[in-house]
Amino acid sequence: MGFSEWIGRTNSAVARSPVGRWFRLENSGHPRERKGAFFFTEIRAGLATFFAMAYIISVNSNITSDTGGTCVCPPEGMFDNCNTNTEYLLCKQEVNRDIVTATAAIAAIATFFLGLLANLPVALAPGMGLNAYFAYTVVGHHGSGLIPYGLAVTAVFVEGWIFLGLTLLGIRQWLARAIPASIKLATGAGIGLYLTLIGLSYSAGLGVIQGAQDTPIQLAGCSQDQFDETTKLCPSYGKMRNPTMWIGIFCGGFFTVFLMMYRVKGAVIAGILLVSIISWPRTTPVTFFPYTETGDSSFDFFKKVVTFHPIKHTLVAQEWDIAGHGGQFGLALITFLYVDILDATGTLYSMAKFAGTMDERTQDFEGSAMAYMVDAISISIGSLFGSPPVTAFVESGAGISEGGKTGLTSCVTGLCFFIAVFFAPIFASIPPWATGSTLVIVGAMMMHATLEINWRYLGDAIPAFLTIAMMPFTYSIADGLIAGILSYILINGGVWFLSLVSGGRIVPPNRADEHDAWTWKIPGGFFPPWLVRAVHGKKDFWRPDEETNDLDFGVTAQGSISSQDRVAEKLATSQERVAEKGEGQH
Repeated sequence: MGFSEWIGRTNSAVARSPVGRWFRLENSGHPRERKGAFFFTEIRAGLATFFAMAYIISVNSNITSDTGGTCVCPPEGMFDNCNTNTEYLLCKQEVNRDIVTATAAIAAIATFFLGLLANLPVALAPGMGLNAYFAYTVVGHHGSGLIPYGLAVTAVFVEGWIFLGLTLLGIRQWLARAIPASIKLATGAGIGLYLTLIGLSYSAGLGVIQGAQDTPIQLAGCSQDQFDETTKLCPSYGKMRNPTMWIGIFCGGFFTVFLMMYRVKGAVIAGILLVSIISWPRTTPVTFFPYTETGDSSFDFFKKVVTFHPIKHTLVAQEWDIAGHGGQFGLALITFLYVDILDATGTLYSMAKFAGTMDERTQDFEGSAMAYMVDAISISIGSLFGSPPVTAFVESGAGISEGGKTGLTSCVTGLCFFIAVFFAPIFASIPPWATGSTLVIVGAMMMHATLEINWRYLGDAIPAFLTIAMMPFTYSIADGLIAGILSYILINGGVWFLSLVSGGRIVPPNRADEHDAWTWKIPGGFFPPWLVRAVHGKKDFWRPDEETNDLDFGVTAQGSISSQDRVAEKLATSQERVAEKGEGQH
């Protein structure tokens, strides 16, 4: 029996097992099995997602520990302040190690249970952008921000429980469904450009671009010894001369693209591993461990290979006494709320559409309620570890592009993060230029969504374009969504108002034929399906109606959809109707 035959037989055996039916693999016999979902493909996809986002272990710890955590920075004038105080810097280094463990641990828990319970190939971890806001605005460099570190993680803890309440009430699901179609399609493309920007930048990518003084952004790519620490810019004579950048472009970029073109399985993983292995020896100009103080520290950590660093300083660091910080605490909490809800909702929707798990009629995706609940609970659990808010990761697209379609992909990624808790020295040593090209490739693949945008009507096209453009230019998925939604309301609301006051005489000539109709009355209604089932008197209301092929969107066997009015009526008279029909009937 050949290797390929053994792979096929194993895929079939797993598909027929309870595991295959739970994750709805192809040939599992589940009525909603996902075509093209095979056991080994899901494993490969989970590994691809993990390697694409493994940088978060080191990047998040570096960003978050810049606050100083629970370490106390000495007052100015004492011990040369916190930049040179040895005791404070040693404490800050311990906080960095704490956050390495915390990041891997919460990513493992959140991602595994999202895959297990929501059956989506999406990974969760402390979010880029959110962690920067947490570190440099809320807490501040060395604790110089709005509120202390303890109050900041308390705000994150409270935010998670508010999210859970919004999910149980169906508000998050309704928001994802009610956003106009052009904005939702543009979100995927905008996230693709956002990924590309990350992949080209210094923090988690190739270092091809950087901020500038005379222009907002400019070409970079200089080596570390040419980088100007004062201006934080590359000199003009050193641009595009960094050997690590070229290793990432050719070995992690073009090499991966060629493998993907010839349908080589594991192409993304191969590219990331190749660049990482090339970058680990210390005697080469592309080393990840230069002979510097930070390079020596990183290499000493790398040599440990297997180690477990217990969380000491940031574990359950919450402070609940907000006296003197009430306004700042509220501001941080509200900002975390709106940024995270738009960020996570937009990312989950786009990844679900990319994976092919969307229901186009209801504009919802399978397992949405459970996905949002896992996300919300993970935010609060992560705060107990001392972590910034957890959110869905756009790097999940790397695994989806490898063929991931089910939650088995996320379970594999979660297990990898669990292993990373003990192998943190290895996984924290994957250089950013090893994953930068992967993010650019995934960004290019996500641009396919622009083909479906209605470019013929400006009322749809302009908001979609603003959504796409503002995500990378503001370095925020949430800001892009806000720009798209507000512009959609202003443009189309203005057209509606002019039509109303003119009796239908002043309207754009192509509005009737080319405008995508939009209404907030999405099939399935406002109320979540579990609440509808509970009102109908179903005792196990948390379970979808398998006998009616319930997609958890409120769809009946005949394909009809319960209207919002009927749900509201049943909510108003629920006790009377349950008594008439008898307990347990619906």
